[in-house]
Amino acid sequence: MTWKLGLIIIGYFLFFLASILAMIWWHKRQRKARLPFGDELRLVRAPGESQLKLTLKFDEEIFLFLAIGAGVPVGIFGVMLLVIGLLPAVLQLGWLAASILTFIGTFILSARWLTKKTQEDSNRYLGYFGERIVAEHLEPLKQHGWRIFHDVPCQNNGTKFNIDHIAVGPEGVYAIETKTRRKGGARPGFDDHKAYFDGSRLVWPWGEDNHGLEQAERSAMWLAESLKAETGERVFVTPILTLPGWWVESKPSRESRLCRVTNPKGLPKFLASGSAVLSPKQINDIAAKLEARCRDVEY
Repeated sequence: MTWKLGLIIIGYFLFFLASILAMIWWHKRQRKARLPFGDELRLVRAPGESQLKLTLKFDEEIFLFLAIGAGVPVGIFGVMLLVIGLLPAVLQLGWLAASILTFIGTFILSARWLTKKTQEDSNRYLGYFGERIVAEHLEPLKQHGWRIFHDVPCQNNGTKFNIDHIAVGPEGVYAIETKTRRKGGARPGFDDHKAYFDGSRLVWPWGEDNHGLEQAERSAMWLAESLKAETGERVFVTPILTLPGWWVESKPSRESRLCRVTNPKGLPKFLASGSAVLSPKQINDIAAKLEARCRDVEY
């Protein structure tokens, strides 16, 4: 390979990457041109809004990722081949071998990078779908005076986070965290579709952890403090962790934490099982604050 041919190949890949970037930028710019509605329009967040946005962003950028993943190994290999002509003949064979090994190494790294990106997107979509499932099971509560909000944006000491679902009704305020986990192999004596809550931790077919429990409790505490500051009333917020697709059972235990765990199907009965603690006015005041937070979806 002559150095001129090598420069042509490298130049082609650089031009290709630059063209992809330019087209993606132009497409994003054109999306906001001549909208049929005003720029000031803001919609209320839908279930899994944040996860859906990340999934759509990945779909838009997948061609760029593919171009980078395919172009980087070839580009590095081409540059290394250009150097061969500048080396003494005794070193050229060794440099060629090093170039091939470098290409193989960068190819493997690029493939793993692309695979990880794809897996992350798959997990995000799974989480989005799980939040949609929970939202459908919460929908019947609206007929009984409940107000339901999804993907509520929050911020604590500069750190942004979201509460998957907040339910406000006569029986109180609930911060609901959704964790959608795939099913896998089960240990002896465990069913592969059942998860247990022993009052302190989650017991899965493959092991134990606190996945989602502490997060739900932190969200509930933050929400209670936020509502007190915004409404002037002290409101207790109950944290709930819900596991779409899993049969959830509670095991007797002396330990007990604030968070409760249930399957989404059990949410309507669980939330409406207590006595009324909030008046219609309190419900409306809290709902107004939450709606203001959630009405931020723009085109």
